Amino acid sequence: MSFGDPNNPYGQQPQQPGQQPGQPQGQQPGYGYPQQAPQGVPPQGQPGYGYPQDQAQGQPGYGYPQQAPGQPYGAYPQAPGTMQANNGYINVPALGTVQVASMGRRLGARALDGLAIGIVYLVLSFAGLASAFGAAKDCDPNSSDYSSCVNDASSSIVASLMGVILIFGVITLLYEWLMVGLAGATFGKMILGVKVIKESTGQNPGLGAGFIRWIIPMVGAFLCYIGAILVYLSPFFDNSGKLQGWHDRAAGTLVIKK
Repeated sequence: MSFGDPNNPYGQQPQQPGQQPGQPQGQQPGYGYPQQAPQGVPPQGQPGYGYPQDQAQGQPGYGYPQQAPGQPYGAYPQAPGTMQANNGYINVPALGTVQVASMGRRLGARALDGLAIGIVYLVLSFAGLASAFGAAKDCDPNSSDYSSCVNDASSSIVASLMGVILIFGVITLLYEWLMVGLAGATFGKMILGVKVIKESTGQNPGLGAGFIRWIIPMVGAFLCYIGAILVYLSPFFDNSGKLQGWHDRAAGTLVIKK
């Protein structure tokens, strides 16, 4: 019969360093008994409750978008051409955040331009037809060459109408094409504070994009002008929020408020 340690009257084995109370000697912690860390210190390699793991490593936690350095709180960078919550504002290179022009302003500018060009067309038509009808009045019904005189006057009237249409087309081309391509706006757009820009650069469209933007509605105008009206109303069909018409998409342009 052997006697144990006199300081341990109950014969219990001495507790090993690091051993949990009540844990059998030489065995791993049983299931359901997690290793307890010192109070107030989270386990090694794991952040405490309420701290996202990324934030513990110096990165923003979940749900917190990265904010560009030097920007005010709440201002986050957006890619060019990105609409801002469909509120009519868009981010454009070299211009920053701009407002898309409303259809009321665009149609009003189109009406002012049409009125100005229509006055020019009426003046030219009146001058051409007055000259042709003046030649027809000079035909003497009692003369032997009256028929040939009337035929010549009729040909002159048709030629005058064709000439007026040709001149009207050239004026419209130069007015719409050059002004939009080089200045970004016609007189009607300038009056109502509307400007056409290149969506990818924020600059004036240029002659190439300006011509594309002009020729598409003009081709539609050959169908009793119905095609041109559909082109000018096509921004209503744009579900991107940019109000780009078919001619704008083909030319890569955007109409904004100045």
